[in-house]
Amino acid sequence: MYQAPFKNILFIYLCFLVSLKCVAQETQLSTIAGNGWANNSVNTVIFRKNSLVSFKNIQYSAYYDNEQYVVLASRKAGSKKWEVQRTAYKGDAGDAHKSISIMVDGDGFLHLAWGQHNNNLNYARSVAAGSLMMGDKQPMVSAKENKVSYPEFYKLANGDLLFFYRDGGSGNGNLMINRYSLKTKKWTRVQDGMIDGEGQRNAYWQVAVDQAGTIHLSWVWRESPDVASNHDLAYAKSTDGGLTWLKSTNEKYTLPITASNAEYALRIPQKSELINQTSMFADAQGKVFIAAYWREADETIPQYHLVFKTENTWKVSALHFRKTPFSLSGGGTKKIPISRPQIIVWSKGKNYAAGLLFRDAERGNKASIALNNTLGTDKWTIKDLTDTSVGDWEPTYDTELWKSKGILSLFLQNVTQVDGEGKAAQAPTAIQVLDWKPNNK
Repeated sequence: MYQAPFKNILFIYLCFLVSLKCVAQETQLSTIAGNGWANNSVNTVIFRKNSLVSFKNIQYSAYYDNEQYVVLASRKAGSKKWEVQRTAYKGDAGDAHKSISIMVDGDGFLHLAWGQHNNNLNYARSVAAGSLMMGDKQPMVSAKENKVSYPEFYKLANGDLLFFYRDGGSGNGNLMINRYSLKTKKWTRVQDGMIDGEGQRNAYWQVAVDQAGTIHLSWVWRESPDVASNHDLAYAKSTDGGLTWLKSTNEKYTLPITASNAEYALRIPQKSELINQTSMFADAQGKVFIAAYWREADETIPQYHLVFKTENTWKVSALHFRKTPFSLSGGGTKKIPISRPQIIVWSKGKNYAAGLLFRDAERGNKASIALNNTLGTDKWTIKDLTDTSVGDWEPTYDTELWKSKGILSLFLQNVTQVDGEGKAAQAPTAIQVLDWKPNNK
């Protein structure tokens, strides 16, 4: 009479073991080093493009160590063993704006920019394809390279690189775009102030390059150094490497783009807790997805949102899982209870599935992902990718590995950010990489 219950218990136990095994197989964690600078969020700010990048079967990473040196690392695909190389370059890691960005060009050379916040360009290229040894620091095009902020690399479909940065300060800076040619091995200026704040505002942007090579650009306007003056979400795209720019309707922009002629994916008023410099994704068909957070007019709690255009109109999906209000105001790098979001999207038959990566104090500051298997519905489920806190971390990932293999490779570090560009007294922490692949991809 006790056999049936025993069989049920055994069945449940076996199912539990299988579920544990599936969770373990879903993620893989590797440690690059244990001495990462952790006194602020400079290693983990969301505008690192990139913190991780793959080329062929090699993945590269970069970070500041506890002595503020720029450190490079590489591993073979699937390996947990990293080769680590400290460079001769140091950055002022005490300023969380001065992050490191890397990208590999189509010939396999590693490009590096670091330590930028309204100062002279810090840029170098590896001495050989596949090497972690960097050459001397050098200019790109020389002009307008003495007030550089937010350096970001992007790879085009032919292997050339784009370099986006801000020339000037918060509230009056301009977007600059350079292009690196594999053929000439030289940089040229593509755009100089294509988005014009007219001396009254500046754009804080995010970029995605789809697999066809189309550049997708979105931004919020900021009227002053106060983050509370962020407003609206605008959009533009380029199909010719950044020379000409179009609206989502394919109407050609007359440059420069200003507040009056920009296409707006969504109007969002000032003082809405709208965050700047978030993320966007574009798929192989050029469909656009922009992640951000703000507080809607009739609410008190900022929520994550996904703004996207897969058909003829812009749509908004709100993730209403947050319970805690907070306010954005002031300057410098803020200590905020949630991270800025990253967005990844993949096709699922005729529909789209999406993953929004974030960190929230409500969930113990773990690295988390909100999943929606049928985008356009409100059916978001949340999964924690780490068991412990990552402090004031923000998500950055290997964009090229996601495009080529559908593997999410996240840069992880537990860091502490003091409000208003402060510096904590935190011991060095581990630099890690977490690999995860959606079950339904």
